[in-house]
Amino acid sequence: MVLLAQALYVKRKTPRLPGAAGPTEGLVPGDGEPFRLAVLGESTVDGVGAADHEEALTGCLARELARDGRAVRWQAVGRTGANARVTRAELVPLVRPADLVVVALGVNDTIELRTAPAYRRDLLRLVLDLRGRLGPVDVLLAGVPPMSRFPALPRPLRDVLAARSTALDRAAATLERIPGVRHLPMDPALLDPAAFASDRFHPGPAGYARWAGTLARAVIS
Repeated sequence: MVLLAQALYVKRKTPRLPGAAGPTEGLVPGDGEPFRLAVLGESTVDGVGAADHEEALTGCLARELARDGRAVRWQAVGRTGANARVTRAELVPLVRPADLVVVALGVNDTIELRTAPAYRRDLLRLVLDLRGRLGPVDVLLAGVPPMSRFPALPRPLRDVLAARSTALDRAAATLERIPGVRHLPMDPALLDPAAFASDRFHPGPAGYARWAGTLARAVIS
């Protein structure tokens, strides 16, 4: 009962921020044929907490990948509230041909108390569907954010969701056994209070920039 009461309280009191405005695709100018980046997932890909996609996750990641002077063409395919099943069924068909697909999911599956085996199965099917559409594209699975760091969540609800988010992230990491699939756990240090938007649940521009930097280093390394 305590957890249900806390969940209802958080839902009622947390400000509902819109997704990022403006185009969901763009080009960072540079040399040569553009590197094609697609980012797929939940509200963080929808850009909640940022004014537009240029300062949200996808735009920040595209600029990081363009630091060596190459051109990067980017596409953000996100939906607030989407879990892995919805993303697979409704968003994967919207992804354009890409050299790399970054998948950012897990928070909604955590909130829905999805089990780790079920989440892994959903992600596996998502990767297979992506490759069925795009060919042998590289996939980077962004780690499920550690929900122990979310300021909007009171205890003990925070502790329960933290344990679930950790379990889902470990399940996602097992997909690294698939050639061309990489998993990058999120460093909890990225989620200090300054990283969050005004709702204290989603990243703000600073949080997106930090996260994009770690993802880009994983891609480039």
